Parts: sequence; structure tokens; C-alpha cells
Amino acid sequence: MGARVARVSAEIVCPECGEDDDLRGERIDELIHITCGSCGRAWDRDPSPRCPICDSDDLHACLKAVVERSRGTQLSVVGTEVVHLCRVCDAGALESYRLSGTLLMPEELPTVGPEQDA
Repeated sequence: MGARVARVSAEIVCPECGEDDDLRGERIDELIHITCGSCGRAWDRDPSPRCPICDSDDLHACLKAVVERSRGTQLSVVGTEVVHLCRVCDAGALESYRLSGTLLMPEELPTVGPEQDA
């Protein structure tokens, strides 16, 4: 299922001075008002997830499995994370997710490397 993860929060930097650490944010309604502590510049940021392909905000939240090796080559689901699927760009993966009623699986699963063979 080639689901893409939507942009929820990209690296945030001040558009004036490039500062990425000394930033303060305050939620005001649907936006986050950010102020740079270095230069004083202020701007608003929309925290809503967007499709990385078409920039749409018409997304559906889905649960994706977090998988780790538990013993030897045995894989276990150790948690879940929320990912957002675009109703247009990820239509096939979204339909599959809805029909299966199961978690999305990661693109890559942990494997046993040659140094771990025994």
C-alpha cells in the first residue's frame, strides 16, 4: 500500500532571520501564531495536514503499525501512529484500508542483517 505521509509539521524556521530554535507559538483558533525570539518577526502557520503530492487538505486519518523485531526474526506490532491519506492521491490505499479494517503496514519492515544471522 504505497501510502504517503502527509505534511503535518515541517521544519519551522523564521522567514526573516532563519532562526529555528528561539521560536514561540500560540494557538489562535485554527492557526498557530509564531514569534521569533531573535528578530521579533511574527507570522501565522496552519497546522493542518496537507498532501505532499497535490497539497490538498482532503485527507483521511488512518492508523499505521509500528513494527519491531521482538525475537530473532519474529516481528511484532509495538504501537501505532496516525498517518493521513489523500482522498485523491492515495485513493487505492485508502480504499484498501477501509475494506480490510486493519492497520496500514510500514513501507519497510525490520529485517535480520548478515551480522545478526546465527
